[in-house]
Amino acid sequence: MTRTDGYLLDNRQNEARERFDAFAALFDPTTFRHLEELGIGPGWRCWEVGAGGTSVVSWLAKKVGPTGKVVATDIDTTQLAPAARPPVEVRVHDVGVEEPPGESFDLVHARLVLVHVPDRERALRSMVRALRPGGRLLVEDADPALQPLLCPDEHGPEQQLANRLRHGFRTLLADRGADLSYGRKLPRLLREAGLHRVEADAYFPVTSPACAALESATVRQIRDRLVTAGLATDAEIDRHLAHVASGSMDLATAPMISAWGRKE
Repeated sequence: MTRTDGYLLDNRQNEARERFDAFAALFDPTTFRHLEELGIGPGWRCWEVGAGGTSVVSWLAKKVGPTGKVVATDIDTTQLAPAARPPVEVRVHDVGVEEPPGESFDLVHARLVLVHVPDRERALRSMVRALRPGGRLLVEDADPALQPLLCPDEHGPEQQLANRLRHGFRTLLADRGADLSYGRKLPRLLREAGLHRVEADAYFPVTSPACAALESATVRQIRDRLVTAGLATDAEIDRHLAHVASGSMDLATAPMISAWGRKE
């Protein structure tokens, strides 16, 4: 991800693995579909940027096989240790600050990463520079400003509280430099970076067990910061977590926009 001093959702916190598992359940099918359509296969050299958990890294490793390579980077590789075996190489790396961990990659992929990176422009340039001619870039990021509600069907006090806490979460993200409307900019940014054949689509989960699991883990992870910032009380957070656990609310995520292009 980005630097540990400003990143709101630290990989070392207890809830991080729960969040990564929820992300995998929610978004892996979309990510894998795009990667398949980009033609990934044996022998490919891939850079997984801000890898976080292991689901995408492990899938890439199976696709590229023993003749390929997957470089998985993050500022905190705590959750990546189980994947650190050939063809996977795990490195501590800050995409917004450091040079790419190699060059001539066939594929560079980042999911839910750049929205948090302070120098997003530099990070994107670095990712494009790391591609070989003909290489593919796939960037997937959220756009919380496009759909800011946890409960789009705000029909009662439980949903109103949920949406107020989601607003608090967005406030904390913005205070740390997150661009809450970044996802929609990706097609333009990829073209401006010199990529060709740029396309994009979006995935918007409206309700699922993984949405509830992600919300519970996220709120527990940022609980102290919500209270300290005066954005919620402990009692409100307890009430919200009970509502989430009850399964009585339809919980959504921000749309994840996927954009991809080719380096000529």
